[in-house]
Amino acid sequence: MGFVGEVWQVRGGEESVGEILIDDADFPWLSGEFTPGPAFDAVRDLFIRERELVEADDDPSLWEEAYDEIRRRVTLTSPDGPVPEFLLHIEGERAWFRWSDEPFDEDEEAPGGE
Repeated sequence: MGFVGEVWQVRGGEESVGEILIDDADFPWLSGEFTPGPAFDAVRDLFIRERELVEADDDPSLWEEAYDEIRRRVTLTSPDGPVPEFLLHIEGERAWFRWSDEPFDEDEEAPGGE
């Protein structure tokens, strides 16, 4: 697929949180190898907490609060530029996400993905 081999950037302001080398495209999800950048330590615990809440499958509002904090702290940039809407998961050396040029429909957004 057209996305495989692309490098997407995760940023925290001007700092690099990391890079995702896309190795799988299963629409609407892209996934790949995550290489942490200098700013990853500042957000690592947010991604750990977000994954724990997905796995627990308890109160969705807790996941939403955790993910809202991630969205406040990071941006996702494709090779063509920043994307306005995304759902990003990082776990160890893997990252997977879906993105859109338009806001997600609230009914379509699912926390776990892959």
